[in-house]
Formats: sequence, C-alpha cells, structure tokens
Amino acid sequence: MPSQAKTVRIATADGESEAFAAFPGDGERHPGVLLYPDAFGLRPVLEEMVLELAGHGYYVLAPHFLYRDGPVPLVELPGHIGEEARPEILGKLMPSIEAHLTGGQVERDADAYLRFLAAQPEVADGPVAVTGYCIGGLLAVRTASAYPERVAAVAGFHSPVVASGPGGLHGLLAPITAEVHLGHAESDLTPEALGELNQALDAAGVRYTSEVYPGTVHGYTMRDTDAFDPEGLALHWGRLLSLLRRSGLTG
Repeated sequence: MPSQAKTVRIATADGESEAFAAFPGDGERHPGVLLYPDAFGLRPVLEEMVLELAGHGYYVLAPHFLYRDGPVPLVELPGHIGEEARPEILGKLMPSIEAHLTGGQVERDADAYLRFLAAQPEVADGPVAVTGYCIGGLLAVRTASAYPERVAAVAGFHSPVVASGPGGLHGLLAPITAEVHLGHAESDLTPEALGELNQALDAAGVRYTSEVYPGTVHGYTMRDTDAFDPEGLALHWGRLLSLLRRSGLTG
C-alpha cells in the first residue's frame, strides 16, 4: 500500500518545528524513525528519501531543525545544488547550524521529536531508530546519547561525528546503548581519523559498524547535489535497513 505523507508542526521547548512525516497507509502500527536532514534541510529530495524509507514499513519523521531562524526554506535553494553554489548557501546556513549545536538545543528538540513519534497512533510502542545526513548524522548520534532508553538504532551518513562538542567524543559515545552504523564519505576522513574514531567507539563499548563507502565524496546520498553517488546511495539503503532489522525494528 502506498505511503501517506503530511507536513506536521511539533511543539518544542523553544517554539514550533515544522516536519515532514510519512508512513504506510495500511492502518497498522510501525516502528518510528527520526530522520535528520543534511545542512540544506527539508526539500524535495529529502521528502523522497522519507517516503522511500516509509515504504519499507516505518513511520518516518524529518524535522526542520533550524526552525528558530525561520520556516522552510530557511535559504532559497536551486533545484540542483552545484559546487559553484554550495559555498554561498552554506555560508548563509552555518551561523544557524552552529547556534543549533550549542546550549542544549539539540537535546531539547530531540525530546520533542521523540515524544511526537511516541504519541502517533501509527507508531508502534517501544524504542525508535534515528538516522541523519551530514550535520544530521551528528544530531542523530547526540539524540541516541541523550536518550539511550528511547533509541534502538542510530546511523549517520557522511556526517561529522568527530565534531562532538562539549564533553568530547567519549562523552558523546559512552551513554549510547543503540547499535550504530556510520557510513563515511571517502573524502571526509583520513585513515588516521577513522582509526581514532573507531578506537573511541571501541573504548565506549558501542556496538557499531564504521566504514568508508568507496569512491564517495561528502554528500553522496543527495541526488540534488554534484556529490551524488548512486552506488553510495544504494549501499546506504542496504546498510540502514539491515541495521533496523538487526535492532528489532522490522517494518
């Protein structure tokens, strides 16, 4: 049965966050997935990804996490984000992104998003999965760290997890009880940096896979950018769906 989709508004401690939600239209309850967009935010390609994941049997919620600075679109985006446009767009977005990472905003908002999922009649009882792209991957890991009892699986793709913020990398990873998958772009991490990250995951006792997707550059999952890599996107879907199944989140 085709997925149903809608735009929702979620009350948070600091205001109201717009979000895009999709779920199977079969009248059944399905596991919840909180999906954080990349730096460019909610847009058609993200909605396509939400719908695709929902089609596998999940209630998927993608929030506009920069809502404090304005509605969607926070910055006008071209239909295709080429390399020539990327620096100017990111220059406009980075002050909002950096502000969002401080002062407990990520954790407060995550609580609101998780509560919203738990309250939906289409969402099954129990923990959810959290996934994200680019900066959204870091938000996903921070969510799993802040609310370990509510997150069973967490994934990040081409995401700056090493930019962990206050408490350092070990402080970020140690509370996590979910299984973690990190799919790195080949251009994002040196072998030394990857080794250090994996050592930190080992030291924190996290169950994880952390791998470089061959031949990819940052943003490889996003088909509306020059970074898009079809093989990288396909690998990402395979890894993500396998993670959800291993974590008992079967759609």
